Formats: sequence, structure tokens, C-alpha cells
Amino acid sequence: MTAVDWSVLLAYFALSAVIGLHYSKRAGTSTTEFFLSGRSLPWWLAGTSMVATTFAADTPLAVTELVARNGVAGNWLWWNFLLGGMLTVFFFARLWRRAGIMTDVEFAELRYSGKPAAFLRGFRALYLGLFINCVIMAWVNLAMASILEGMFDIPRGTVYYYVAAALVITAIYSAMSGLWGVAVTDMIQFVVAMTGTIVVAVFVLRLPQVGGIEGLRHNLPDWAFRFTPVIGSEGSPGPGGALAISITAFLAYVGVQWWASWYPGAEPGGGGYVAQRMMSSRDEKHSVMATLWFQIAHYCVRPWPWILVGLATMVLYPDLSPDQKRLGYIYAMRDYLPSGWRGLLVAAFFAAYMSTVSTQLNWGTSYVINDFYRRFVRARATEMHLVAVSRLTTLVIMGISLVITRYIERISGAWEFIIECGAGIGLVLILRWFWWRINAWSEISAMIAPVLAYSYLRRYTRITFPESLYYISFFTTVVWLAVTFSTRPTEVEKLKDFYRRVRPGGVLWKPVAVLTPEVKATGEYGALFLDWIAGVILVYSCLFGAGKILFGEWQLGCLLLGLALAAGAYLWRALNRFQW
Repeated sequence: MTAVDWSVLLAYFALSAVIGLHYSKRAGTSTTEFFLSGRSLPWWLAGTSMVATTFAADTPLAVTELVARNGVAGNWLWWNFLLGGMLTVFFFARLWRRAGIMTDVEFAELRYSGKPAAFLRGFRALYLGLFINCVIMAWVNLAMASILEGMFDIPRGTVYYYVAAALVITAIYSAMSGLWGVAVTDMIQFVVAMTGTIVVAVFVLRLPQVGGIEGLRHNLPDWAFRFTPVIGSEGSPGPGGALAISITAFLAYVGVQWWASWYPGAEPGGGGYVAQRMMSSRDEKHSVMATLWFQIAHYCVRPWPWILVGLATMVLYPDLSPDQKRLGYIYAMRDYLPSGWRGLLVAAFFAAYMSTVSTQLNWGTSYVINDFYRRFVRARATEMHLVAVSRLTTLVIMGISLVITRYIERISGAWEFIIECGAGIGLVLILRWFWWRINAWSEISAMIAPVLAYSYLRRYTRITFPESLYYISFFTTVVWLAVTFSTRPTEVEKLKDFYRRVRPGGVLWKPVAVLTPEVKATGEYGALFLDWIAGVILVYSCLFGAGKILFGEWQLGCLLLGLALAAGAYLWRALNRFQW
């Protein structure tokens, strides 16, 4: 790092601090301002904030590893989540904004009644806000430490001090500015991070040993450029194909995982920080537009610079072991970026890291304060008191995540573990909006059942991910359905209040709709289903069309982009059709 590099990096940190100071007074007025930006975020800012949050420091490294191992088709391990994400856009974004709550955990007592609802809310607030949230941040901290260690050969004991310094800065501006500051810095951080990744792709492709796109085509086997996995066989990629998976595994990814499993940022029906941004939007239209922009940017704008670098690392570092392939991205930055640009890339990685951590801090604090402290400890606390405690809690969560980071050496298959232990609960998270009979015990049992099924499969069988999703999802569904029909339904008055506020409509709410004839429900689910299909076509056509053009297949690429434009035109008319 030269003086120019350090200047670029310090300027970025200074800008983040200035933004935090600018929004500190506004965030201090109420918890609604602190956690939801006064419900006034425009769609483009809310959507970009979602994208920036999912752009963690290790995301380009993870994509590099997928590409180096399985070719472009390896990305289907996360591309399949689009189906659930687009479902959120058209079926749930309006409902979340209409609910008028502060967190998705608060939904428990909006929808259900009695002590089970209170227990569900309090348990999820502490479980997600403290435990899961701090583990996620610890993993992100560890990823950032690994990046700095690999790029600058900083000893492991020393590198944590750099990460801790960045985390402290992030926690301070998050505690001062609330969600307004988080969202605005997310916008800047996304621009910085995307600029940095594009710069890496340009420099790496221009290397003589790579030779641009044509050089990649010449130096790499054809399977590396396949966009879809080879179906019907198992094993690692090789001359015979790209990502090779069985038909049962493929159907588990595209037919089960996206709707059945809970995963942070990709919850069926929305949830977590995605729900927070939807509830922070100006109105229902901005909520839908923000979530739609998130899906487009997440799948169409971000991946290709990472994928191109991933392919280039196969040429530059062919001898990396399977566990080291993700580090090819860092080695390319270290070995081939000139002075000045290197500082921008370090700033880009810090931006990606800080955008994720700032959201985790604000989102986790909202659970602890709104759904535990205010609900069960200080129900009559003033808004000024709650904001003060929120700022303190932000710093406490930061400290817990740092402590956990020192005890984590390696998380192998963490995403598989989370998906399997949440398999089956997704159907409850979807149906709780559209079926009056779902109650708090349905959700509680759906949280416990997959953990039991996962433990049994791991101990007594050889069934592994993703085929395990069939068994866990089936068991969980049987359990929560049995619990639902063997326990009392939610109180009628609570159901009527929910129906009046959210107006979900549909035949599964008919018993309640009869009792509330004055409510004009959402309805039009047939049209919404077509909108969902059009949204999926839009994103996949744009994603693959851009890829085909990058690899020189202009005719097919333009055809796919034309299909994306047609789907976009259909959605534009559909959005204007809505009664907002």
C-alpha cells in the first residue's frame, strides 16, 4: 500500500463518519426514525441498501470458488433463490408495508394471539437478534480478516485489530445515524464496491497470460462456460461437463429449497433486513419497486465481474487446491493491481464488509429493543430512552460479535446447515399471510421439527444435502400441520384485526372475510402469479443475455435481452394496474 492507496482508504472512512454525523440528530428523535427511517425511504435507496447488504466482503471470493470448481453453472447454488425473491416482490412486499409494524418478529403478535404469540416473538427476538446475528457478523469479520491476511501477509493475530477498527467505525456511525445513515452509506458503499470489482475484472482480463475473453475461451475447457448444470450424473466437473448433479439434487434446488427453507436475506415471503427495508419504504408502491430493483441488481448487475475474475483465476492460478480456490480473487488483486487502484479495491472490500455489518447491527438491535426490551422489560419507556438504549445495544452487539470471531476458525458448509435446519418452515412463513388457520404453534413447531429431522439424518443415515431437503421438508410439514389442527386457532378478534389491516384476501381467508364485509381485500392472485413468472423471465433473461454477449454469442444474447425487455414492459403495465 502506497501513500495514494492509504489516502483513498482514509477518504472512504472519513466519508462514512461524516454521513453518520449528518443523520445522527434525525435518528435520535424516535425508534421509527432509528430503525425504519421514518418509513420514508425511496424505492431506489431501499432496494440498493438491500443489494449492498447481501454484497459481503467474501461474496466475490465465494463466487470465484464456485466458478473455479464448477464453471459458470456453479452459481446455480444461489441463482435458484430468485424464485423465492420474486415471489416476495409481488405477493408480500405490499403486505409487509401495509402491516405497519417495526420488525418482522413483531408480526407474531400482529397475526397470532395469547401466550404462544408472545413467546414466539420474544424467543425469535433474542435468538435471531443476538445469537444468529452475532454469528453471521463473526463470520463476516473472519472473512474480512482472511482477505487482509491473504492480500498483505498480515499475521492472523494482528489482522484482527484492523477488522476491529473497521467494525468500531461501522458501529459508531450505525449507532449515531440509525437506518437513514445505514441506507445512505449502503448506497455509497455499493457504488464503491461495484466499481472496485469491475476494475479488478478489467485489469485481470487485460493481462497477457489471460488474453481477454478470447484468451479465456482458448485456455479453458468448454464446460467452464456452461450456464446450466449437467443433469443426471454426480461428481466433480471435468471434460464431460460443468456442474454435474443428479436429477433429484437439481429438483431439490429449483423445486424445494427456494420456498421451503429459511436463509438470511432469502426468507420465503421476505423477512429480516429485507422486510425492514420494505417496511421503511414510503408506501406500498415504493416497497414493491424497492424489492424488484433488489432482485434485478442482485442477480443481473453484480455477478458478471466476479464470474470473469473467477474464470481468469483458473488460468492464473491453476494449481490452487480446492480449499484455496476462493483466494484466487485476492491473489489477483495483490499481484496485478497498480498503486492507487489497490487502495480503491481495499476500500471496496471494506465497503462491502461495512454495508453488511451496519445492517446486521441496526437490524439485530431492532429485534432486541422493539421485540424484547420494549415488549417485556420497559413497556412504558419513552422514545428518547429507547433510542439511547438502541445506540448502546448496537455497541454491545458489536462487542459480542468480536468475541465470537476469535473463537471461529472455520465454518464449513454453514449455509447448508442453516438451509437444512430451516427446511419446511418456509411454507408456514408463506401461508401465515394467506390462511387463517395457521397459529403461533404452527410456526413454533415448524422451527423445532427441521432441527430434529436434521439431527436424525446426520446420525442414522447417509442422506446428505440437497437430497436431505425432501425428507426434512416433508417431516416438518407433517408436524406443523398436525400441530395446527390439534391446537386452538387464533382468536377471532385478532384474525379480524389482522384482516382489516393487511387485507390479504384469498379463499383461505373466507371465514374471516365473511365477518369483515367492509374490507376490500387484495385479491387478483392469478394476475400476481403471472407477474411473478414475468419477473423470473426478466431477471434470468437479462442475466444470461448479458453473459452470452460477454462471451461473444451476440445473436442469442440479444434475443435473451429482447425477451427481458418484453417481460419488463409487461411488468411496467402490471405495476400501473395495481390499486396502491
